[in-house]
Amino acid sequence: MRVRRIKVRASSGAYEVVCAAGAVSRLDDEIARLGKFTSVHVVTSPKVWRAVGKAVLRGLARHKPSEVHLFDDREAKKEMRSVEQIARLLARAKADRRSLILAVGGGVVGDVVGYAAASYLRGVALVQIPTTLVSQTDSSVGGKTGVNLPEGKNLVGAFYPARLVVVDPQLLKTLSKREFRGGLAEVIKYGIIADAKLFEYLEENFERALRRDEKVLEYLICRSIEIKAWVVSKDERESGLREILNYGHTFGHALESETRYRRFQHGEAVAWGMKCAALLGHKIGLTRASDVSRIVALIERLGPLPDWSRVSDASLIEAMKSDKKTVGNKLRFVLSKKIGKAATYENVPLDAVKHALHFAPRLHALTEIVSG
Repeated sequence: MRVRRIKVRASSGAYEVVCAAGAVSRLDDEIARLGKFTSVHVVTSPKVWRAVGKAVLRGLARHKPSEVHLFDDREAKKEMRSVEQIARLLARAKADRRSLILAVGGGVVGDVVGYAAASYLRGVALVQIPTTLVSQTDSSVGGKTGVNLPEGKNLVGAFYPARLVVVDPQLLKTLSKREFRGGLAEVIKYGIIADAKLFEYLEENFERALRRDEKVLEYLICRSIEIKAWVVSKDERESGLREILNYGHTFGHALESETRYRRFQHGEAVAWGMKCAALLGHKIGLTRASDVSRIVALIERLGPLPDWSRVSDASLIEAMKSDKKTVGNKLRFVLSKKIGKAATYENVPLDAVKHALHFAPRLHALTEIVSG
């Protein structure tokens, strides 16, 4: 087994992301490197545990869980009540400050369980075992945890890095086609914001990625983690550089919020958001038409995305005002000057935002739109 160890610097101390096919079989050895714990608690969802539970337990022969706690991991349940539910499960199981919590699942599991770990007894050791492409390449790395409010996405949370992240591409075999393709949207994002060669690799190998070719998938996952680790090591608290990771997310989060987290999976909303961001960049004279064409063409290879024609532009713009990058009620957007480079831009004209929202769903006739 070829094991990649990617180091992430954090204010609480550096931690590793262990990336390898079959990595969950090494859980005992990896946890032993962290020290001794009084008890081990797995927190996951029923669906995830049915899919990967046996593989995880085989890797925990010497660290058998005291309990396996289950909760509903739908995006609509990414809320404070779920944090309370998990905290009470831990309390009833007598978890203490020397216990270890294993968050096994996708982005919702990682965010909610991470926030519960940060809050319970004011902080209990956490290991993330992400099981979706979105969580393996993005949400499990960097320490962001939190939940949604009716007023917007991720409005309550904390920075609480895991002691260890274990990424095993083999766990993705159980993902539905829809979940997997949504995860590829986040990988596309990394190419747009930080690595033109990664973007070119995706253009050349996209069909192999869709087939879940092991070699291609391992490269895409590890390279995405390397980019995320580099960014968050330089800007843990999102005071500057880390904002580039939100490319497409200002639009995407608004879509999720306005459809009550029921119509879109996160990656699908981000895919739409990246189309909007590319169009917005072109409208204000930042992004070249040729780059917009490449970005949209690659996103469209993901396949059809859920429709959002019934969501009004006005409601989306209002939802964007709850975005965490907003300052003084002024919208700020991460935009790409060229593929492989991105930054945050302020004072973007509202008419340009409306233009992007209007034309993004109509981007099949791309050359007509970007030249207009």
